[in-house]
Amino acid sequence: GTGAIALALASALKPIAQKHTVQLDIIGVDLTPEVVALAKSNGEKNQLNVAFVQSCWFENVTGTFDLILSNPPYIDAHDEHLTQGDVRFEPLSALVAAEEGYADLRHIIANAPKFMRTGGYLLVEHGWQQGEKVRSIFQENFWTSIETLRDYGNNERVTLGCWAQTENK
Repeated sequence: GTGAIALALASALKPIAQKHTVQLDIIGVDLTPEVVALAKSNGEKNQLNVAFVQSCWFENVTGTFDLILSNPPYIDAHDEHLTQGDVRFEPLSALVAAEEGYADLRHIIANAPKFMRTGGYLLVEHGWQQGEKVRSIFQENFWTSIETLRDYGNNERVTLGCWAQTENK
């Protein structure tokens, strides 16, 4: 909700892009106008060139991308952890998704190809017990080179896939 992922990516890639004279276009998306405003402010404060757009996923996004990263809501509304620890203070809209936590993941995985360049990658964060199901959603949508990465606790947390189709529209 602060633009942290897009801004961290911009910060890490900026010196590489400058060294190789590559144009780096990063777009951050959030549904909430206040969050978009905060993310823009954080980008300005850190002198990072990231465009932030208010959008429901891809609704207001144009263009094609080599890389799409997402940390969508992925928690089931009935998950007992929603009432424990720091997560209690987060807005439910940032955490909870329909279909037992899979609705937003499914939407992103199914719709990202419309915005991917051939050979581009989609990476999505998910719950530590959702890796198998998320991999199957990638497979159902014809992604290749599907892989799940583990966090420092050795839990499956990020699944990625490559869009190898040439006709993705």
